[in-house]
Amino acid sequence: MTARAIMLMGTGSDVGKSLIAAGLCRCFANRGLKVRPFKPQNMSNNAAVAIDGGEIGRAQALQAKAAKTDPTVHMNPILLKPETTTGAQVVVQGERHATMTARDYFQNRSQFMPAIIESFRRLADVSDLIIVEGAGSPGEINLRDGDLANMGFAAAANIPALLIGDIHRGGVIAAVAGTYQILPSEDRDRLKGFIINKFHGDAELFREGQKFLERHTGTPCLGIVPHLLAAKNLPSEDAVALEESIASHSGDYQISVLRLPRIANFDDLDPLRMEPGVTLHFVQPGEAIPASSHLVIVPGSKSTMADLAALRREGWDIDLAAHIRHGGYVLGLCGGYQMLGRLIHDPEGLEGLAGTVTGLGHLDVETTLLPNKTLTRVAATHVSTGQTLTGYEIHLGHTSGPDCSRPFGMICDSRDGATSADGRVMGTYIHGCFGGDEFRAAFLASLGASSDLRYEQRIEQSLEALATHLERHLDLDRILALAAPV
Repeated sequence: MTARAIMLMGTGSDVGKSLIAAGLCRCFANRGLKVRPFKPQNMSNNAAVAIDGGEIGRAQALQAKAAKTDPTVHMNPILLKPETTTGAQVVVQGERHATMTARDYFQNRSQFMPAIIESFRRLADVSDLIIVEGAGSPGEINLRDGDLANMGFAAAANIPALLIGDIHRGGVIAAVAGTYQILPSEDRDRLKGFIINKFHGDAELFREGQKFLERHTGTPCLGIVPHLLAAKNLPSEDAVALEESIASHSGDYQISVLRLPRIANFDDLDPLRMEPGVTLHFVQPGEAIPASSHLVIVPGSKSTMADLAALRREGWDIDLAAHIRHGGYVLGLCGGYQMLGRLIHDPEGLEGLAGTVTGLGHLDVETTLLPNKTLTRVAATHVSTGQTLTGYEIHLGHTSGPDCSRPFGMICDSRDGATSADGRVMGTYIHGCFGGDEFRAAFLASLGASSDLRYEQRIEQSLEALATHLERHLDLDRILALAAPV
């Protein structure tokens, strides 16, 4: 079978493109097709390490899982990782390429199209079907010249697209009709249908709206997808979701997570969030760390030194010190681990001006930021419980010091992380470690909490539920027929 491809675009961000792409990957994989996800350009600080050693957006790793295949760097050839409000690290086919301002990137982004097309062709060589996800909206016509993420890529690869609108937000008729209306004719002709997502209530009440859109756009509605509660179990791509995440369950054990401005890889915390006996709370800017916290997590960060300064501005350094004095536990993940040390050196100015800043001083270690990024999948042994844990490392810098003699984990003969002498402050570079049920249960038990969750099983059940949901509410045969040979 010749590889075919179809692209999912949205009337805006957060309309459900990523989850529908994951659901379609599982639907067609369940039909026996070799399916691959693809997102030409992604902007996210949630990254995963692919099977071939580079980093890609976390959403594409989830989509690969949905497609029953290993994630590769070619599923997301351009990853933009925001470091400031106007600049980002540019990752090309899994490897750090440069840090660029938004203006420089948009002026020079056409240079990255050959890498995108190369990755797409590599996937086509091993696929029956490629589910392509756009970014933002093709309606952002001010960004059309040199576009890599939406119609620019669709035109370069000569593939059709479907448009997804989110009815939960309101205004979906205007959003779908308006997107069609403002696109130039050659782009509009690539849209072969639309999907209405996140519907609540009786779909019959939308039939007149559906008919209007079909008349106005000249394309069919390929489904009205009701809101699926099980989707909340799947990792979020955008940190915007954290702004609405006040707390998870009402378990007795309270974990507080600092909502840093450049928080990264926050999906590390999903298994803890889903534990029935745990209340996981994201401490928002302007809030104090709750005195009732048993464990405080300083999460990963895309800009360690800038987020450390933000942490201090919020007064969280004072709260953390009080939490430790009162016998609480602290865990630093990656950038959070670096912040817990005494010093952070940036001799080459990788995160701004070259120099050294003082850390929080709760671990007797210091970190030197280095240009070569560590990107690797790991299996380790958690020292204090003896449990095996798996995950990945994705960081700049090397950390050393006396507290490293009490590592968090052992990766073969190499030490990872550090632990304070009293065992109450811990740091590790291993992302994703809480996905393992046995390790998570042992770790929580060592802190006085219980575990009653089978995380990977829950993710698999949620992906299957999503696929069943889309089978019921989308015209999958028609979508497959619309996919074009590549």
